[in-house]
Amino acid sequence: MISRLLILGGSGDLTARYLMPALAELQAGGQLPEGLRVTGVGRDEWDDERFGEFAAEALRRHAPAHVGGSHDALLAALSWRTADVTDADRLGRLVGESDEPVVVYLALPPAVFAPVVDALCRIRLPSGSVLVVEKPFGTDLDSARDLNERLSALLPEEAVFRLDHVLAKQTVQNILGLRFANRVFEPIWSHAHVSQVDIVWDETLALEGRAGYYDRAGALRDMVQNHLLQLLALVAMEPPTGMGQRDLRERKVDVLRATRALTSDETDHPSVRARYTAGELGGAQVPDYTSEEGVDPRRGTETFTEATLAVDNWRWAGTLFTLRTGKALAGDRTEIVLRFHEVPHRVFPVDTAPEANTLRLRLGPDQIRLRVNLNTSEDLFTLEPGELALSLAPPQLSAYARLLLDILHRDATLSIRGDEAEESWRIVQPILDSWARDEVPLATYPAGSSGPGSSP
Repeated sequence: MISRLLILGGSGDLTARYLMPALAELQAGGQLPEGLRVTGVGRDEWDDERFGEFAAEALRRHAPAHVGGSHDALLAALSWRTADVTDADRLGRLVGESDEPVVVYLALPPAVFAPVVDALCRIRLPSGSVLVVEKPFGTDLDSARDLNERLSALLPEEAVFRLDHVLAKQTVQNILGLRFANRVFEPIWSHAHVSQVDIVWDETLALEGRAGYYDRAGALRDMVQNHLLQLLALVAMEPPTGMGQRDLRERKVDVLRATRALTSDETDHPSVRARYTAGELGGAQVPDYTSEEGVDPRRGTETFTEATLAVDNWRWAGTLFTLRTGKALAGDRTEIVLRFHEVPHRVFPVDTAPEANTLRLRLGPDQIRLRVNLNTSEDLFTLEPGELALSLAPPQLSAYARLLLDILHRDATLSIRGDEAEESWRIVQPILDSWARDEVPLATYPAGSSGPGSSP
């Protein structure tokens, strides 16, 4: 287990909001290695004491349950180094403070990934070290390939962790258990029984101070290319031979290779892009997206997108996959919905025709809900829908704590492989290109509404 963690960008929001709470959670559970040393690195002229104050405030705000003994133990493990993270000489001295393996965590803006990786390539990382890269992995297919080439020059693939925290969520992992540990589901998990799959990630949140990043990314790059395509991969993948990292990641890449965005020749609604205007959300007024500080209206950045995809393989030929995400919407909704075909022959009267069955996998709160058709108690020949629902107990570890524990153990099962990231960009690249040619108009929707047009 690695006992050195070097956080490049140690004074940033990611460190405060996610890494410090995850470390405190693992410390409270006795799951961190003995003698763990956590070093924050950045341009700030801080010392160990100032970094400790920053971490203590982060824990008070984002992990109050862990303020106490675990809080004190974690703060004692912290240190700070002021440095330009693109300076190879300075990074070499930091890494060379010990010959032990080190986790180098890039808690940095994506724009500096490449120069930091180039700087790390000019020094020697101790044997057994790993590098952690947060999403997004590039801004398009070409930049993703370029970043992967740089990473491969630094470390072998199994030592590069491309993180997508959605993979560590409980319901997401239960997709695998639901499919591959229950004979009742896997035989009907195909185009023969499933007509459509909707993957939805609606948020009431607006920009929340992220305009500097978000306006250069947009919903397609920020959510679809990573989170939603990861969910698609787990839903549509073939059964692996086991749950090891190689088998699981191979099957995910297989299904992504078979996935493509539909064109206007194949469907009336290949993709939608829109952004919110002023509106009311939760009793508060939300300003127009273009009036937010840090937004350049000329970019035409979308805050909502919907794309229709096809998986061109034996299992899923003809089944539509609709991926949707948006900000400043009326409600939070994160779920995967499998919509089954209607029964092949209706034996009940037409006016009581059964509704198609649906299976909903909800993330936050974690639930599995199966809608079935049942006879009413009053009339044998009348149907009504009913739901079989299972609410899952809270997970033992949060998503970031689970990922961080895997990193310290060098377990890359929940990490995105390099070719996997490139395949995800290949899928969305035609959509980005069509938008760049203005072939899809930029629609609008009021903040606090359900979005433009109909929703799945």
